[in-house]
Formats: sequence, structure tokens, C-alpha cells
Amino acid sequence: MTETPTSPQPLHDRSYRGFASDNYAGAHPEVLEAIAAANGGHQIAYGEDVYTAELQNVVRRQFGEQAEAFPVFNGTGANVVSLQAMLPRWGAVVCSTTAHIHTDENAAPERVAGLKLLTVPTPDGKLTPELIDVEAWGWGDEHRAQPLTVSITQTTELGTAYTIDEITAITSHAHSLGMTVHLDGSRISNAAASLGVSLREFTTDAGVDVVSLGGTKNGLLYGEAVVVLSPEAVTGIPFLRKLDMQLASKMRFVSAQLIALYGGDLWLRSASHANAMAARLRAAVDGLPGLEFTQETQANAVFATLPPGVADRLRESFRFYDWNPATREVRWMCAFDTTPDDIDAFAAALRRELERA
Repeated sequence: MTETPTSPQPLHDRSYRGFASDNYAGAHPEVLEAIAAANGGHQIAYGEDVYTAELQNVVRRQFGEQAEAFPVFNGTGANVVSLQAMLPRWGAVVCSTTAHIHTDENAAPERVAGLKLLTVPTPDGKLTPELIDVEAWGWGDEHRAQPLTVSITQTTELGTAYTIDEITAITSHAHSLGMTVHLDGSRISNAAASLGVSLREFTTDAGVDVVSLGGTKNGLLYGEAVVVLSPEAVTGIPFLRKLDMQLASKMRFVSAQLIALYGGDLWLRSASHANAMAARLRAAVDGLPGLEFTQETQANAVFATLPPGVADRLRESFRFYDWNPATREVRWMCAFDTTPDDIDAFAAALRRELERA
């Protein structure tokens, strides 16, 4: 007797959404369709497939004819491979103290890539030429790791977005010092949507050398890419990607997702929606007693401080993270699938807790 196969049932409440991270969201339906379309038959492994070839055309349309994409599994891998390829063993990276490569990657750039991070405090997560100079010195001193690359996070970990002029000033200054510039773009789509510009305008045209192109936070199941904009700024990426365990054998499924996201306007639609939901959230809670915003809301993140106990009680229904427990600062993130009803329900719950406080 043969059993009739049954469709798998979800193990979670598919209506639940929190505000902890845009990584909590599932995959966008259009991305899942792209994965299914890429399935079936055989394609050459390790990137010699038609999808990875088409991805090159996609990134060139977005970033310029010189751009070359190297798909990887995740954002940490993209950053490690990028920085390793940009630096010699004695090299160092100047970044902000809140940069993702410093705060959220468990020292992978230092332990895996084998380089030194030279961090600079910033009030809003953004570096400036003057702040870069705090650590950009000591060239030729054998006792000091050599500052040879600047890494900026766009949008920053504080939810702020570098303008085109700000990035151009950074790249011009860094290049004048003989340094290269890496842009960690895990939320690059949110930045472009916030600024109302193309991806190319604040990367290639602004002088950035290498981009870690995000995808997971904007609707991909998994996968990001190292996008090289200045070939002379890197060396050995094909070997480093394998060495760092970021070379997918069935790469067509990573590339197909990135094509779905960046081949049309899905990246912009999804990021614009997430940004709009964050703006709605800020407007809905603005002026509530005891709540103070700590950063501008320029993309899909809202940062605020709350009275004692409020965050923990609110987390009984809505998951989100403390950003700085010492100051009771919290972070609320919106995603491509956050709905107006989600925002309204959260704002109403927050209002009740603040009134109770």
C-alpha cells in the first residue's frame, strides 16, 4: 500500500512579525519563483552556469561596465573576501566603531581574513575624511598595522545613510592617501531608496572600489555578492572565495536570486516599502511620553530610548533588540513584508506600555 504524499505544513505562525531584524523576514515570493525556475536539469557547478553569467550583465547595468560579481553565501563572507582581497597580510581597515564588520561579525574580518580593524567613534555611524585621519597614519612604521583600506557601512548600523557627496569626499580623501574604499552594502537598497538615487551614483560614480552587495535583508533566501568596481584594488578573489568557504557548488541558485532582486526593480520596491514602514512607525510613536529618538530615521530602522521596564514588557508580544542596554536604547527594524497593520498594532501596544509606565 502506497501512501499519498502530503504537503509539508509550516511549524510557525506565518502571520507573526516582529521588529528585531529584517533578517527575520522570509524570502520574497518572486525570489522563490526564481529559485524554482532555476531548478531542473544540469548546470555546470561552481559558477560556470548561465545564471551566474547573466548576473554579470545585471551588475554591469546597475554599477557600470567594469563591475564584476562574485556570489557568496552571506554578508560576513562577502566582507571577509572583499577585505582580504584588498589588503596584504599587514594591512588594516579604518572603520567606525559601529561598523557591521566590527560589531556583528564575531571578529571574522580579523580572525579569518587576518587583518586589523582600526575603529573610530562616530555620533551617527558615518565616517568623514577628518575621522578617517584619526587612524590613517603610520605608513612605513613596521610596528603598526598599515591603514590601507577604508570601510563604510551603507546604511550604517545606526540607520543613517551616507549621501553621494559624503561618500565622494571619503573616497577622494582615501585615494589621495593611497587607500582603497570598501562599502558594506547589506542594506544598500534601503540607502538608495532613501536617497532617491541609483545604486551606481553612490558607489561607482562616487569612487568606491569594492561593494559587498546585500540580498538577504531585502528578500533573498540566502546569498550576497562581492562586486568589484575597481579591478586594480583587489587580487586573488577566486582563490580567496574558495579558501574562505564561500564558493557555492550549485551557484546558479545564489545567482538566480540576485538576478530576481537586481535584474528589475524588486530591490527598490522592497526597500522602499521597508523604509516607508519605518517612517510610519516613527510617526505613530512620535511624541509618546517617555520615548526619545536617538537617531534620524533615514531607512528601515528606528532607534529610541524607553523608560525602565517598558522594553521587556513590550517584548512579550513583539520581539526586538536592545541596542545599548546602559541607556535603554532599542532598535526597531522593518522589512519588505512589514504591513501597516503590524505598525499600528505595535504602536498601540507601545502606547499602552508607556502610559502604564
